[in-house]
Amino acid sequence: MALKVLIVDDEALARSRMRTLLGECTEPRADVVGEASNAVQAMEQIQRTGCDLVMLDIHMPGVDGISLANTLRQMATPPAIVFVTAHAEHAVHAFELEAIDYLTKPVRRERLQQALQKVVRQRSAGEGAQDAGLPESLIIQERGRSERVALADVIYLKAELKYITVRTADKEHIFDGALSDLEQRYAHLFVRVHRNALVSRRAVRAVEKHNDPVEGEGWMVRLDGVDERLAVSRRQLAAVREALMS
Repeated sequence: MALKVLIVDDEALARSRMRTLLGECTEPRADVVGEASNAVQAMEQIQRTGCDLVMLDIHMPGVDGISLANTLRQMATPPAIVFVTAHAEHAVHAFELEAIDYLTKPVRRERLQQALQKVVRQRSAGEGAQDAGLPESLIIQERGRSERVALADVIYLKAELKYITVRTADKEHIFDGALSDLEQRYAHLFVRVHRNALVSRRAVRAVEKHNDPVEGEGWMVRLDGVDERLAVSRRQLAAVREALMS
């Protein structure tokens, strides 16, 4: 599939560079359907031709990108938004506006490709939904940057000291929060396997007996997407088996 993209940036050079980068992306492809140098032009183009995605600068004369994003959210079927800016301090506010991603200039093609893939996943997850919002997700803040991680991509959540390891198929993130809070909020997505771990219900592949020379006989769960196995407490065994069967 190809995403229809509108580039919104007050700098012509920045728009040209983004158009070039989008042209180099292949999975998915991105077709630039227009450019705008301010919010007014952007709204006119969106209302006239529509688009799947807005690549949006934040600092622009007149109405800034944050305000434009807030306006776009009010549309019946809003386009996805990826912010592209030289200023990292607006990341948390941007994600509160349900932006798919937040890229800092200069943008690398590989990082842009990842953002486009997130847009495709969001669109797939949202098909048939009454609202066009994002799928449930966590906002990860690491090393001075913020990133949205869709819970549909998370394989397990594991408490490590005062932080939580958020494991996806290709990466580990550190999340500052309480496992019990995540369990209560996302019980439809995750099942507790042990006092320190939740696993994605869709990722449960097998429950196996395990003989540990120190702790004796126990149970482990195998998960799609990772090689490691996680311990299952006897108290949670029935719930994990139910997740496997469903």
